[in-house]
Amino acid sequence: MSEKLQVRIAAAKVGKYATPESGDTLEMVERPHGGLSLALADGQRSGRAAKKISNIVVRKVVSLLAEGVRDGAAARAAHDYLFLHRGGQVSAELNIVSIDLVSRTLVVSRNSHCPVLMIKNDHLSLLNEPSEPIGVYRNTKPSITELPLEPETYLIVFTDGILEAGRRTGNRLEMTTLAPELLAATDGNPQALADALLKKAMTADKGRPCDDISVLVVAVTSGGESDKTRRMSVSFPIR
Repeated sequence: MSEKLQVRIAAAKVGKYATPESGDTLEMVERPHGGLSLALADGQRSGRAAKKISNIVVRKVVSLLAEGVRDGAAARAAHDYLFLHRGGQVSAELNIVSIDLVSRTLVVSRNSHCPVLMIKNDHLSLLNEPSEPIGVYRNTKPSITELPLEPETYLIVFTDGILEAGRRTGNRLEMTTLAPELLAATDGNPQALADALLKKAMTADKGRPCDDISVLVVAVTSGGESDKTRRMSVSFPIR
């Protein structure tokens, strides 16, 4: 009998300072054969123009995943669509994280210069194989990593607002040391971890983010609710 596991997902995001809208888009979709997929896209530049790009990309990805298309094929299709309709003049960075209950794996697809951090049993590793943004180069493919669905595994996905945080002040974040420290400080709570990372980035930018910032945390832990209930909670401000 397989070990009972629980998946917890959390995100925190904020737009660039003095822009009306974040150019990052995050969506979740249920996989037809069990599990969930999350698509996080960062449109070129920032504001409404970037939001339009990231929305196009994410809508294409989640619609295909919902139909049973594999993650890598969905990422390539989103690239082809953006490349065709924008003539290779517009780019987007794309991350897809899937909890696949058929293969009992975590699947990470990257078209981004930002690494994905994996912390497993207090050991940190980087998923940082070279990959290109979608929409610009004709034969772009994602970098795909498949990981066993095992307890005490944390994936931290972020857009380049995290990498750029503190650039103006000379106080950039060192994520390879910061993430494990905050994971321990938040007792492994995914939402608290995402919030803490976002807060650190905001502090590094003195409260005025120089780019859109999104942080996504996917945690696989032991145990789980005995009533088999799935839960989701969302909070966002209304201006």
